[in-house]
Amino acid sequence: MSTAPEPTPQSSPRRAAPPRSARGTSAQSREKILEAAVAEFGAKGFAGARTAEIAARAGVNQQLIAYHFGGKQGLLDELRARWAAASAQHAPGPAAPLAESVRSYLDLTLDQPDWSRLVVWRALGDTSDTPPDAPPDEQSERLRAGVDGIRRRQAAGEVAEDLDPAFALLLCYALTFAPIALPHFVRDITGLDPLSPEYRDRCAAEIVKLLATRGQDPEEGPSV
Repeated sequence: MSTAPEPTPQSSPRRAAPPRSARGTSAQSREKILEAAVAEFGAKGFAGARTAEIAARAGVNQQLIAYHFGGKQGLLDELRARWAAASAQHAPGPAAPLAESVRSYLDLTLDQPDWSRLVVWRALGDTSDTPPDAPPDEQSERLRAGVDGIRRRQAAGEVAEDLDPAFALLLCYALTFAPIALPHFVRDITGLDPLSPEYRDRCAAEIVKLLATRGQDPEEGPSV
């Protein structure tokens, strides 16, 4: 009886296998590529980033990007999913005091400036293969949920009821992302390092004062 191996069934085309030197280190290669992609996308946006430069940053063969992620868009999709997961993991619960919620989002944003620059690029309409008339994505849903959260805090007496909840949330995002999008403005206006703990302390305190019900101590929360 012949012991020759059976022919491999024909199936859909597969991406080329990674170089021999990279075999056995797929997980490490993926993480190196993702770390490099965060830095590259953060610096140049999706449109300006090049996979060759991402591979050079990561110190890997460029074909590994196609092998692991299918290309530049796949990298961006993976990074967005990770950002959403990190945001959900570190977000305080809806019952957390306003001051705690504000500080948590400040820390999440400013601890990872490259990731946050990705968010800014996207907000600026950076090019990807997502059509402009695409249905609302998870980020849009989170933002709408954030407006609803402000309304709940207003009903609980924690946020001033005369504020427009949409603009209240927009104020929070503007001041949280100002150190990423407008670092020189932050430094010149406040005299503080935009990524410093001092800025976070001041920013969190001022946001809470601006939103809190008039006459309420923002550290104590609403009276019962």
